Amino acid sequence: MKNINIGIIGGGLMGREIASAFARWCAFTDLTVRPVLTAVADLHAPTLAWFDAIPSCNQKTTDYHELLANPNVDVVYVAVPHHLHEQIYCDVLAAGKDLLAEKPFGIDLASSQRILAAVDASGRFVRCSSEMPFSPGAQRAFAIAQQGEIGRILEVVSGFHHSSDLDHNKPANWKRFNKTCGEGGVLNDLGMHACHLPLRLGWKPQRLFAQLQKGYAQRPDGKGGMIACDTWDNAQLHTWTTIADHTVPLRMEMKRLAPGATNTWFIEILGTDGGVRFSTAEPKTLWIFERGKEQWWKRTELGFGTPFKTITGGIFEPGFPDVIQQMWAAYLMEREGLLDGRFGCATPQEAVDSHKIFAAAMLSQQQGSVVTL
Repeated sequence: MKNINIGIIGGGLMGREIASAFARWCAFTDLTVRPVLTAVADLHAPTLAWFDAIPSCNQKTTDYHELLANPNVDVVYVAVPHHLHEQIYCDVLAAGKDLLAEKPFGIDLASSQRILAAVDASGRFVRCSSEMPFSPGAQRAFAIAQQGEIGRILEVVSGFHHSSDLDHNKPANWKRFNKTCGEGGVLNDLGMHACHLPLRLGWKPQRLFAQLQKGYAQRPDGKGGMIACDTWDNAQLHTWTTIADHTVPLRMEMKRLAPGATNTWFIEILGTDGGVRFSTAEPKTLWIFERGKEQWWKRTELGFGTPFKTITGGIFEPGFPDVIQQMWAAYLMEREGLLDGRFGCATPQEAVDSHKIFAAAMLSQQQGSVVTL
Protein backbone atom coordinates (compact mmCIF):
# COMPACT_ATOMS: atom_id res chain seq x y z
CA MET A 1 0.00 0.00 0.00
CA LYS A 2 0.99 3.60 -0.61
CA ASN A 3 1.32 5.52 2.67
CA ILE A 4 -0.55 8.83 3.03
CA ASN A 5 0.59 10.90 6.02
CA ILE A 6 -2.33 12.40 7.95
CA GLY A 7 -2.43 15.30 10.36
CA ILE A 8 -5.38 15.90 12.68
CA ILE A 9 -6.39 19.34 13.94
CA GLY A 10 -8.75 18.80 16.85
CA GLY A 11 -7.95 15.63 18.76
CA GLY A 12 -11.23 15.29 20.66
CA LEU A 13 -14.05 12.82 20.11
CA MET A 14 -13.82 12.59 16.32
CA GLY A 15 -10.05 12.96 16.19
CA ARG A 16 -9.63 9.90 18.40
CA GLU A 17 -12.25 8.02 16.37
CA ILE A 18 -10.31 8.71 13.19
CA ALA A 19 -7.05 7.57 14.79
CA SER A 20 -8.64 4.29 15.83
CA ALA A 21 -9.98 3.77 12.29
CA PHE A 22 -6.46 4.10 10.94
CA ALA A 23 -5.17 1.61 13.49
CA ARG A 24 -7.52 -1.04 12.06
CA TRP A 25 -6.65 -0.38 8.41
CA CYS A 26 -5.27 -3.89 8.07
CA ALA A 27 -8.90 -5.08 7.96
CA PHE A 28 -9.24 -3.86 4.37
CA THR A 29 -8.64 -6.33 1.56
CA ASP A 30 -9.03 -4.22 -1.60
CA LEU A 31 -7.23 -0.91 -1.02
CA THR A 32 -3.96 0.43 -2.38
CA VAL A 33 -3.52 3.33 0.07
CA ARG A 34 -2.87 3.42 3.81
CA PRO A 35 -3.31 6.43 6.13
CA VAL A 36 -0.50 6.99 8.60
CA LEU A 37 -1.29 9.33 11.49
CA THR A 38 1.77 11.57 11.60
CA ALA A 39 0.76 14.68 13.54
CA VAL A 40 -1.98 16.04 15.77
CA ALA A 41 -2.74 19.54 17.02
CA ASP A 42 -5.00 20.38 19.94
CA LEU A 43 -5.08 23.15 22.51
CA HIS A 44 -5.32 20.75 25.47
CA ALA A 45 -2.31 18.78 26.65
CA PRO A 46 -4.35 15.87 28.11
CA THR A 47 -6.00 15.41 24.71
CA LEU A 48 -2.62 15.32 22.99
CA ALA A 49 -1.37 12.79 25.53
CA TRP A 50 -3.93 10.26 24.32
CA PHE A 51 -2.09 10.12 20.99
CA ASP A 52 1.05 8.84 22.72
CA ALA A 53 -0.47 5.42 22.06
CA ILE A 54 -0.05 5.94 18.29
CA PRO A 55 3.61 5.07 17.43
CA SER A 56 3.54 6.84 14.05
CA CYS A 57 2.31 10.13 15.54
CA ASN A 58 5.61 11.91 16.04
CA GLN A 59 4.33 15.49 16.21
CA LYS A 60 1.97 16.70 18.92
CA THR A 61 1.48 20.43 19.18
CA THR A 62 -0.87 23.02 20.64
CA ASP A 63 -0.31 25.27 17.60
CA TYR A 64 -1.89 23.94 14.41
CA HIS A 65 0.35 26.21 12.32
CA GLU A 66 3.27 23.99 13.34
CA LEU A 67 1.42 20.97 12.01
CA LEU A 68 0.73 22.76 8.72
CA ALA A 69 4.43 23.60 8.42
CA ASN A 70 5.32 19.90 8.66
CA PRO A 71 6.43 18.85 5.14
CA ASN A 72 5.63 15.21 5.91
CA VAL A 73 1.89 15.84 6.29
CA ASP A 74 -0.07 15.15 3.07
CA VAL A 75 -3.69 15.37 4.25
CA VAL A 76 -5.25 17.24 7.15
CA TYR A 77 -8.46 16.29 8.93
CA VAL A 78 -10.05 19.12 10.92
CA ALA A 79 -12.62 18.66 13.69
CA VAL A 80 -13.11 21.96 15.53
CA PRO A 81 -16.10 24.13 16.54
CA HIS A 82 -17.93 25.68 13.60
CA HIS A 83 -16.78 29.25 14.16
CA LEU A 84 -13.18 28.10 13.58
CA HIS A 85 -13.85 26.29 10.30
CA GLU A 86 -13.21 29.04 7.81
CA GLN A 87 -9.89 30.26 9.17
CA ILE A 88 -8.40 26.82 9.73
CA TYR A 89 -9.70 25.29 6.50
CA CYS A 90 -8.28 28.17 4.48
CA ASP A 91 -4.98 27.92 6.36
CA VAL A 92 -4.80 24.21 5.49
CA LEU A 93 -5.33 24.99 1.81
CA ALA A 94 -2.80 27.83 1.87
CA ALA A 95 -0.26 25.40 3.33
CA GLY A 96 -0.68 23.18 0.26
CA LYS A 97 -2.39 20.31 2.08
CA ASP A 98 -5.40 18.27 1.03
CA LEU A 99 -8.34 18.43 3.41
CA LEU A 100 -11.11 16.33 4.88
CA ALA A 101 -13.23 18.95 6.64
CA GLU A 102 -15.93 18.41 9.23
CA LYS A 103 -19.46 19.52 8.49
CA PRO A 104 -21.11 21.96 8.24
CA PHE A 105 -18.12 23.37 6.30
CA GLY A 106 -18.30 26.86 7.79
CA ILE A 107 -20.53 28.48 10.38
CA ASP A 108 -23.06 29.76 7.80
CA LEU A 109 -23.76 30.05 4.09
CA ALA A 110 -21.47 33.01 3.48
CA SER A 111 -18.62 31.27 5.29
CA SER A 112 -19.12 28.05 3.32
CA GLN A 113 -19.07 29.99 0.04
CA ARG A 114 -15.78 31.67 0.97
CA ILE A 115 -14.29 28.28 1.83
CA LEU A 116 -15.49 26.88 -1.51
CA ALA A 117 -13.82 29.78 -3.32
CA ALA A 118 -10.59 29.03 -1.47
CA VAL A 119 -10.88 25.35 -2.40
CA ASP A 120 -11.35 26.18 -6.07
CA ALA A 121 -8.42 28.60 -6.03
CA SER A 122 -6.11 26.13 -4.27
CA GLY A 123 -6.62 23.12 -6.52
CA ARG A 124 -6.38 20.87 -3.46
CA PHE A 125 -8.47 17.71 -2.99
CA VAL A 126 -11.17 18.54 -0.43
CA ARG A 127 -14.19 16.66 0.87
CA CYS A 128 -16.65 17.16 3.73
CA SER A 129 -17.08 14.53 6.46
CA SER A 130 -20.37 12.61 6.31
CA GLU A 131 -19.98 8.99 7.32
CA MET A 132 -23.49 7.56 7.81
CA PRO A 133 -24.29 6.96 4.10
CA PHE A 134 -21.40 4.50 3.98
CA SER A 135 -23.38 1.93 5.99
CA PRO A 136 -24.51 -1.08 3.90
CA GLY A 137 -28.21 -0.27 4.31
CA ALA A 138 -27.73 3.30 3.15
CA GLN A 139 -25.73 2.11 0.16
CA ARG A 140 -28.49 -0.31 -0.83
CA ALA A 141 -31.13 2.40 -0.50
CA PHE A 142 -29.01 4.70 -2.66
CA ALA A 143 -28.58 2.01 -5.33
CA ILE A 144 -32.30 1.23 -5.41
CA ALA A 145 -33.12 4.91 -5.84
CA GLN A 146 -30.56 5.23 -8.64
CA GLN A 147 -31.82 2.17 -10.51
CA GLY A 148 -35.37 3.48 -10.72
CA GLU A 149 -36.92 0.14 -9.74
CA ILE A 150 -39.61 1.62 -7.50
CA GLY A 151 -41.54 3.52 -10.13
CA ARG A 152 -42.53 7.13 -9.75
CA ILE A 153 -41.17 8.37 -6.43
CA LEU A 154 -43.96 9.69 -4.22
CA GLU A 155 -42.13 10.84 -1.10
CA VAL A 156 -38.74 10.83 0.61
CA VAL A 157 -37.79 11.16 4.30
CA SER A 158 -34.17 11.59 5.40
CA GLY A 159 -32.96 12.39 8.89
CA PHE A 160 -30.67 12.08 11.88
CA HIS A 161 -31.86 11.91 15.49
CA HIS A 162 -30.06 12.27 18.83
CA SER A 163 -31.51 12.20 22.34
CA SER A 164 -28.62 13.08 24.68
CA ASP A 165 -29.83 16.68 25.05
CA LEU A 166 -33.07 15.52 26.68
CA ASP A 167 -31.15 15.64 29.96
CA HIS A 168 -31.54 19.19 31.27
CA ASN A 169 -28.61 18.59 33.64
CA LYS A 170 -26.18 18.07 30.76
CA PRO A 171 -23.69 20.97 30.84
CA ALA A 172 -23.70 23.33 27.90
CA ASN A 173 -20.92 22.93 25.35
CA TRP A 174 -20.04 25.01 22.28
CA LYS A 175 -22.93 23.50 20.30
CA ARG A 176 -25.42 25.31 22.54
CA PHE A 177 -24.41 28.82 21.43
CA ASN A 178 -24.99 30.66 18.15
CA LYS A 179 -21.59 32.33 18.39
CA THR A 180 -19.77 29.01 18.14
CA CYS A 181 -22.27 26.58 16.57
CA GLY A 182 -23.93 29.09 14.25
CA GLU A 183 -27.50 30.35 14.15
CA GLY A 184 -28.50 27.15 12.38
CA GLY A 185 -27.91 25.15 15.57
CA VAL A 186 -28.96 21.57 14.90
CA LEU A 187 -29.02 22.30 11.16
CA ASN A 188 -25.28 22.91 11.29
CA ASP A 189 -24.70 20.06 13.71
CA LEU A 190 -26.64 17.26 12.00
CA GLY A 191 -27.94 18.71 8.74
CA MET A 192 -25.32 17.32 6.35
CA HIS A 193 -26.23 13.80 7.44
CA ALA A 194 -29.82 14.33 6.26
CA CYS A 195 -28.82 16.19 3.08
CA HIS A 196 -26.02 13.97 1.76
CA LEU A 197 -27.99 11.24 -0.02
CA PRO A 198 -30.77 13.49 -1.42
CA LEU A 199 -28.21 15.94 -2.79
CA ARG A 200 -26.10 13.14 -4.28
CA LEU A 201 -29.23 11.82 -6.01
CA GLY A 202 -29.87 15.29 -7.44
CA TRP A 203 -32.91 15.92 -5.26
CA LYS A 204 -32.32 19.55 -4.33
CA PRO A 205 -35.14 21.24 -2.40
CA GLN A 206 -36.80 23.99 -4.44
CA ARG A 207 -39.35 25.17 -1.88
CA LEU A 208 -39.23 24.75 1.86
CA PHE A 209 -41.25 25.22 5.03
CA ALA A 210 -39.36 24.81 8.30
CA GLN A 211 -40.43 23.96 11.82
CA LEU A 212 -37.55 24.75 14.17
CA GLN A 213 -37.68 24.15 17.89
CA LYS A 214 -35.48 25.18 20.80
CA GLY A 215 -34.87 23.02 23.84
CA TYR A 216 -33.78 24.21 27.27
CA ALA A 217 -33.22 27.95 27.51
CA GLN A 218 -30.56 27.36 30.16
CA ARG A 219 -28.12 24.62 31.01
CA PRO A 220 -25.46 24.12 33.68
CA ASP A 221 -22.25 25.93 32.78
CA GLY A 222 -20.03 23.27 34.37
CA LYS A 223 -18.88 25.75 37.01
CA GLY A 224 -21.80 25.58 39.42
CA GLY A 225 -23.98 28.12 37.59
CA MET A 226 -26.41 28.27 34.68
CA ILE A 227 -25.88 29.73 31.21
CA ALA A 228 -28.28 30.78 28.47
CA CYS A 229 -28.49 28.56 25.37
CA ASP A 230 -29.76 30.06 22.11
CA THR A 231 -29.46 27.48 19.31
CA TRP A 232 -32.17 25.50 17.55
CA ASP A 233 -32.28 21.91 18.81
CA ASN A 234 -34.85 20.26 16.52
CA ALA A 235 -35.67 20.88 12.88
CA GLN A 236 -38.22 19.47 10.47
CA LEU A 237 -37.89 20.75 6.92
CA HIS A 238 -40.87 20.13 4.67
CA THR A 239 -39.51 20.60 1.17
CA TRP A 240 -40.49 19.97 -2.43
CA THR A 241 -38.05 18.69 -5.01
CA THR A 242 -38.28 17.50 -8.61
CA ILE A 243 -37.62 13.85 -9.44
CA ALA A 244 -38.09 12.70 -13.04
CA ASP A 245 -40.21 15.78 -13.84
CA HIS A 246 -42.52 15.18 -10.86
CA THR A 247 -42.82 17.40 -7.79
CA VAL A 248 -42.06 15.22 -4.76
CA PRO A 249 -42.30 15.94 -1.02
CA LEU A 250 -38.92 15.57 0.66
CA ARG A 251 -38.84 15.82 4.45
CA MET A 252 -35.56 16.28 6.29
CA GLU A 253 -35.35 15.85 10.04
CA MET A 254 -32.51 16.83 12.36
CA LYS A 255 -33.11 16.45 16.10
CA ARG A 256 -30.97 16.68 19.23
CA LEU A 257 -34.10 16.12 21.35
CA ALA A 258 -35.46 12.86 19.94
CA PRO A 259 -36.75 10.50 22.66
CA GLY A 260 -35.45 6.98 22.17
CA ALA A 261 -32.71 7.79 19.65
CA THR A 262 -29.01 7.79 20.51
CA ASN A 263 -27.38 8.18 17.10
CA THR A 264 -29.98 7.21 14.50
CA TRP A 265 -29.64 7.96 10.79
CA PHE A 266 -32.49 6.92 8.50
CA ILE A 267 -33.94 7.21 5.02
CA GLU A 268 -37.21 6.14 3.42
CA ILE A 269 -38.03 6.35 -0.29
CA LEU A 270 -41.52 5.36 -1.44
CA GLY A 271 -42.66 4.93 -5.02
CA THR A 272 -45.63 3.69 -6.98
CA ASP A 273 -44.08 0.26 -7.59
CA GLY A 274 -41.87 -0.17 -4.56
CA GLY A 275 -39.91 1.43 -1.78
CA VAL A 276 -36.96 1.13 0.56
CA ARG A 277 -36.42 1.99 4.21
CA PHE A 278 -33.29 1.84 6.36
CA SER A 279 -32.32 3.01 9.84
CA THR A 280 -29.07 2.58 11.74
CA ALA A 281 -31.26 1.57 14.69
CA GLU A 282 -31.37 -1.78 12.85
CA PRO A 283 -27.91 -1.84 11.27
CA LYS A 284 -28.29 -5.14 9.40
CA THR A 285 -31.91 -4.72 8.35
CA LEU A 286 -33.17 -3.33 5.06
CA TRP A 287 -36.89 -3.02 4.38
CA ILE A 288 -37.98 -3.26 0.75
CA PHE A 289 -41.56 -2.60 -0.35
CA GLU A 290 -42.96 -4.53 -3.30
CA ARG A 291 -46.31 -4.22 -5.03
CA GLY A 292 -47.96 -6.86 -7.13
CA LYS A 293 -51.44 -8.32 -6.83
CA GLU A 294 -50.78 -7.79 -3.13
CA GLN A 295 -48.47 -5.37 -1.29
CA TRP A 296 -45.84 -6.26 1.25
CA TRP A 297 -42.66 -5.14 3.03
CA LYS A 298 -39.76 -7.58 2.87
CA ARG A 299 -37.15 -7.65 5.60
CA THR A 300 -33.63 -8.37 4.36
CA GLU A 301 -30.67 -9.12 6.64
CA LEU A 302 -27.76 -7.42 4.90
CA GLY A 303 -24.78 -8.40 7.00
CA PHE A 304 -21.42 -6.67 6.56
CA GLY A 305 -21.70 -5.60 2.93
CA THR A 306 -19.61 -2.43 2.95
CA PRO A 307 -18.48 -0.56 -0.21
CA PHE A 308 -14.81 -1.32 0.51
CA LYS A 309 -14.25 -4.96 1.40
CA THR A 310 -12.77 -6.08 4.71
CA ILE A 311 -11.88 -9.28 6.51
CA THR A 312 -15.03 -8.94 8.66
CA GLY A 313 -17.42 -11.84 8.15
CA GLY A 314 -20.60 -11.14 6.23
CA ILE A 315 -22.75 -12.38 9.11
CA PHE A 316 -21.72 -9.47 11.35
CA GLU A 317 -23.39 -6.09 11.68
CA PRO A 318 -21.57 -2.81 10.91
CA GLY A 319 -21.22 0.00 13.45
CA PHE A 320 -20.13 3.61 13.64
CA PRO A 321 -16.36 2.82 13.68
CA ASP A 322 -16.85 0.83 10.48
CA VAL A 323 -18.62 3.60 8.54
CA ILE A 324 -15.97 6.11 9.68
CA GLN A 325 -13.34 3.78 8.27
CA GLN A 326 -15.31 3.33 5.03
CA MET A 327 -15.59 7.12 4.61
CA TRP A 328 -11.84 7.48 4.94
CA ALA A 329 -11.29 4.68 2.44
CA ALA A 330 -13.54 6.55 -0.01
CA TYR A 331 -11.68 9.81 0.59
CA LEU A 332 -8.21 8.35 0.08
CA MET A 333 -9.13 6.20 -2.91
CA GLU A 334 -10.89 9.09 -4.66
CA ARG A 335 -7.86 11.28 -3.93
CA GLU A 336 -5.80 8.71 -5.83
CA GLY A 337 -8.33 8.57 -8.67
CA LEU A 338 -9.30 5.01 -7.73
CA LEU A 339 -12.88 5.35 -6.49
CA ASP A 340 -14.07 3.32 -9.51
CA GLY A 341 -17.71 4.31 -9.35
CA ARG A 342 -18.12 3.69 -5.65
CA PHE A 343 -19.91 6.16 -3.40
CA GLY A 344 -17.75 9.17 -2.55
CA CYS A 345 -17.55 11.63 0.33
CA ALA A 346 -19.65 14.79 0.40
CA THR A 347 -18.17 17.42 -1.92
CA PRO A 348 -17.54 21.07 -1.04
CA GLN A 349 -20.38 22.04 -3.40
CA GLU A 350 -22.75 19.66 -1.62
CA ALA A 351 -21.72 21.26 1.68
CA VAL A 352 -22.55 24.71 0.30
CA ASP A 353 -25.85 23.39 -1.07
CA SER A 354 -26.71 22.09 2.40
CA HIS A 355 -26.03 25.56 3.82
CA LYS A 356 -28.44 27.03 1.26
CA ILE A 357 -31.09 24.68 2.66
CA PHE A 358 -30.26 25.74 6.23
CA ALA A 359 -30.42 29.43 5.37
CA ALA A 360 -33.82 28.95 3.73
CA ALA A 361 -35.02 27.02 6.79
CA MET A 362 -34.09 29.86 9.15
CA LEU A 363 -35.79 32.38 6.88
CA SER A 364 -38.90 30.20 6.73
CA GLN A 365 -38.98 29.93 10.52
CA GLN A 366 -38.58 33.70 10.86
CA GLN A 367 -41.31 34.50 8.36
CA GLY A 368 -43.60 31.57 9.08
CA SER A 369 -43.85 30.99 5.34
CA VAL A 370 -42.72 28.83 2.45
CA VAL A 371 -39.35 29.92 1.03
CA THR A 372 -38.20 29.38 -2.54
CA LEU A 373 -34.57 28.35 -2.90
